[in-house]
Amino acid sequence: MSLRRAVFLDLLPLDQNDLDLSPLHQAFDELVCHEQTTPEQVIERLQGAQAVISNKVRLSAEAIAACPELKLILVAATGYNNVDIAAARARGITVCNCQGYGTATVAQHTLMLLLALATRLPDYQRAVTAGRWNESRDFCLLDFPIIELAGKTLGLLGQGTLGSEVARLAETFGMRVLVGNLPGRPVRPDRLSLAELLPQVDALTLHCPLTEATRNLIGASELALMKPEAFLINTARGGIVDEQALADTLRRGHLGGAATDVLLEEPPAAGNPLLADDIPRLIVTPHTAWGSREARQRIVVQIAENARAFADGRPIRLVG
Repeated sequence: MSLRRAVFLDLLPLDQNDLDLSPLHQAFDELVCHEQTTPEQVIERLQGAQAVISNKVRLSAEAIAACPELKLILVAATGYNNVDIAAARARGITVCNCQGYGTATVAQHTLMLLLALATRLPDYQRAVTAGRWNESRDFCLLDFPIIELAGKTLGLLGQGTLGSEVARLAETFGMRVLVGNLPGRPVRPDRLSLAELLPQVDALTLHCPLTEATRNLIGASELALMKPEAFLINTARGGIVDEQALADTLRRGHLGGAATDVLLEEPPAAGNPLLADDIPRLIVTPHTAWGSREARQRIVVQIAENARAFADGRPIRLVG
């Protein structure tokens, strides 16, 4: 099927002027790229397009209905909650996403956060900047307890490609890995319920999608089940963790620390409970776990592959 014209609605989050976009341009007769697109601009910009590429711009039922030539929606990410899948299906529009492009990068970021918590890296960096090492009575400064990961237990919620890679890396540090069952999915006998998993783990890391079944999966009662010195790491999606409950838990001194790369609303223009300046032992990174140049280039390649496969009548990476 011919894809004469394609429109990329929000190139800016993907390309920081450091990517090779030629695979995309070669996949279409015409490719129009916009850095950003507001909801009010979507319908106008998609007129005459057979394909649309969107990272986070919402493609609503109204927008889909208003674009009669649209045949293909290419999501420049794994998550496709910005697309009204039912509306696309009803109009015979194919939806494809990108998969596995950031496995190495996100796994690396996850372990970085775990190591930073275990070694109290932010605390020591602040202490050095404040001149406390200069004033130390000994050659070293050991004001913050350091935890060795070897022999500790890591809990995983989500054991797909990414979760499996995190488990592999954790095992190289000598950690034991336990996996929990996820709500909304078939129960597996080799995995534990949350009630069984949480009291056993020294660190819990999340790698599951945000769905109605996983929304606020880790709330006040789940946090209370965890060891007082345990770590929580979320590089999955904001909303899986009850953010106010986590802030309150850390303020009470329960948990050895937490780290998150994601928030419920991004960017957090209206603020967020986890951005308060009085929360101890919390690391927040601005949704950068996926953002290596290598991972972003893989997205470009996969979008082009998805477009060519659709044009050849054998679509790949289908969703919905």
